[in-house]
Amino acid sequence: MNLTTQQILHEAWADFLTPASFWQIAMIVVACVTAWAVNGALRTYVRKHTENIMSTQANADAAVHAINRVLFPLTALLIVWGAIVLLASTQHTSLLHLASQLLLAMAAIRLAVYVLRYVFSPSGWVKATENAIATTIWTILALHLSGLLPELVALLDGINVTLGKSKVTLLLVIQALFTVVVTVVVALWLSRLIENRLMQNTHLNPNMRVVLGKVLRIVLTVFAVLFAFSAIGLDITLLSVFGGALGVGLGFGLQKIASNFISGFILLLDDSIHMGDVITVENHYGVVSDLRARYLVLKKLDGTEVVIPNETLIAHPVVNHSFTDHKARVQMPVQVSYDSALELAMQLIEATATKHERVLKDPAPTVHLKGFGDNGIDLMLSFWIPDPEEGSSALQSEIYLDIWRAFKNNAIVIPYPQREVRML
Repeated sequence: MNLTTQQILHEAWADFLTPASFWQIAMIVVACVTAWAVNGALRTYVRKHTENIMSTQANADAAVHAINRVLFPLTALLIVWGAIVLLASTQHTSLLHLASQLLLAMAAIRLAVYVLRYVFSPSGWVKATENAIATTIWTILALHLSGLLPELVALLDGINVTLGKSKVTLLLVIQALFTVVVTVVVALWLSRLIENRLMQNTHLNPNMRVVLGKVLRIVLTVFAVLFAFSAIGLDITLLSVFGGALGVGLGFGLQKIASNFISGFILLLDDSIHMGDVITVENHYGVVSDLRARYLVLKKLDGTEVVIPNETLIAHPVVNHSFTDHKARVQMPVQVSYDSALELAMQLIEATATKHERVLKDPAPTVHLKGFGDNGIDLMLSFWIPDPEEGSSALQSEIYLDIWRAFKNNAIVIPYPQREVRML
């Protein structure tokens, strides 16, 4: 064990069942209770603040829960540090030092988990990464307390290979990977924070918000990688070799990926597709639920989601049903018999559509005579709805049912095919 751990155990044993140990335990309990009380007082304020900037109560509660998990160990840690300063001159503080190290490890774990959950969407690899981070931090703390950490560092530093004129150790590789990962995650966290602020700015065009968010994320990530390379002593001029290799890769095998990225920025900048637009791409009809740099997510009316590469939107015709106006027109064919009162039937159809809540009154529903069919007179009901993303199948079913009832009450006959067979 190292000197710190030996001192902690020696002082803890020497102070066993003495006022010094009771004071330290009491301060640890006070720190935990105070941290819980302070976080409880802040919880209401944070929830009220997040409700103003988040779309749903569930999102606000999730943010409050995540922030509260991080604030608890940090608040308790500050109180324990304060207790160490107050009691160090009069008695031993070994238990407080041990508690501070445990709280510091807990705060580091919860902070890392909070950043990961804020930057990335929930998935299996995120959960596995969280478990790996927790295991790594607790293992490092255990090695530190047991005194084995310096020996492990020396062992890793002794494993090395020679690359040209430089000697690369396993410890240096681990430090480099850790530096790169931390700087990139911090850059992604900052970009997500700024992107959320941009998305709340109603003065900017929605597509411009998405473009600025994506460009900001790329720029911050590149700067983070360059900063990490400089921090570990790697000559960034070596990246020119990587840039040449990347250019060759784009020329041969990555042209589709590059095309999708460029197409995505074109779609965002030319203002042709927005979030919430109702579009038809090939045989897919739905609402644009997400615009990404590489693809578009189209939510169909049956609840399924289609991932469409941006290159497809550039190379193929796209029907944007809400490009200039969000409302959409719905047409419903109706047929009545030749023996029915035609003008009364047209009035009944128009009145049935007008009384429905989802049908716009301006422009008003219209009924047109389309032609004289083999079995009856063909009519076409046309009306507009303000929310095409909600679909029209259920609406048409309700209107057809109301038309059927109105026809029954007014002796309007809906024809059906009839054939006359003569036997000679």
